[in-house]
Parts: sequence; C-alpha cells; structure tokens
Amino acid sequence: MTHPSTRRTVILAAGTSALLAGCSEYGDKSSSPDESPKASSGQQLATTSDIPVGGGTVFKDQKVVVTQPAKGDFKAFSAICTHAGCTVNKVADGTIDCPCHGSKFSVEDGAVKAGPAPRPLPAEKITVEGNSIRLA
Repeated sequence: MTHPSTRRTVILAAGTSALLAGCSEYGDKSSSPDESPKASSGQQLATTSDIPVGGGTVFKDQKVVVTQPAKGDFKAFSAICTHAGCTVNKVADGTIDCPCHGSKFSVEDGAVKAGPAPRPLPAEKITVEGNSIRLA
C-alpha cells in the first residue's frame, strides 16, 4: 500500500540527498588529502633539464615537488599541503600551488606565500649527480 507524499517527506528526502551528495567523493582524486606511502630513497625523479629555471615539477606518485629557483640550484619539498593534506598540483610564477584551498608556497624555500596553509612545505632531501635528480 502506498501513501501519498507529503511536503515534509519530499523536503526531508531532498535534504538527505543533498547531504549525501555533499559528503561523497567526486572529481580528481589527485587534489584530495593523500595518505599513500612516499617514494623510496635513491629513486630517480628527473633529469636536470626536466626542471625549468624559476619553476618546478610536481611528482604526484612520489609526493615530491622539485624546483629550480636559479640555474643549477635544485630544491625539493613535500608535495603534500600543510593545510588539508591535498597534493599540490602545479608550479607557476614562482610559487607551488595547492588546488584545494588556494595555498601558495615559495619555490625557493617552501614558505607560505598565500592561503590558509599554517606551515611551509617540508624540505625533502635530493641528490643531483650529473644530470640525474634522485631522492636522497
């Protein structure tokens, strides 16, 4: 036996649907908080020519971003934002950018330049031998 829908049931169902949709995970998971393990030391990340001067490259799988603030000066930082644990997604205009809430970090030292991030990106150890950049 079915009962006619009342206004209260329709509003309750719509509210429940909206709540569940808001709690669901959707979109590009690369910007979601990341809890998978980090890359092992000694792993080659790139060659020196892969990292643009004044910019950098994000290595999502290894959770590392490598920058070259000045020619021949290579730096590495965690690619995990200190605000909400999202993975940074690009390096542009001298900053490492997080897509989740707009935090921006310096390519020189990982310092917070903008956004809600409370701390700089932690430095990661790399070695540069010849033209090879590896995790230390």
